[in-house]
Amino acid sequence: MGTRVCAASELGENQPRRVVIDGIPIALVKDSEGDFHAIGDTCTHGEISLSEGFVEDKTLECWAHGSQFSLVTGEPLNLPAYEPVPVFELEIVDGDIYIDPTKTKEF
Repeated sequence: MGTRVCAASELGENQPRRVVIDGIPIALVKDSEGDFHAIGDTCTHGEISLSEGFVEDKTLECWAHGSQFSLVTGEPLNLPAYEPVPVFELEIVDGDIYIDPTKTKEF
């Protein structure tokens, strides 16, 4: 099932939260449609925490250089980043969010 990170109700819309599980930094996001996402929290361009960035639709933008990453696939949508970040599987059980950092989604 993974590790419990928080209650789903604790996560504000379009307000990323950084969680670290087994030393792996993860950006947890509830988008404006109410969908939850868990992607790698480190920008592949500049080693910046993505959870300090901005959510728009299904993207998370790095505040430092403006690269946007898909919350669904982890792919960068513009330069300067060109490498994707991992997307982690998450589950919501009884209102709590669980993430398994060993299980990433493949696209």
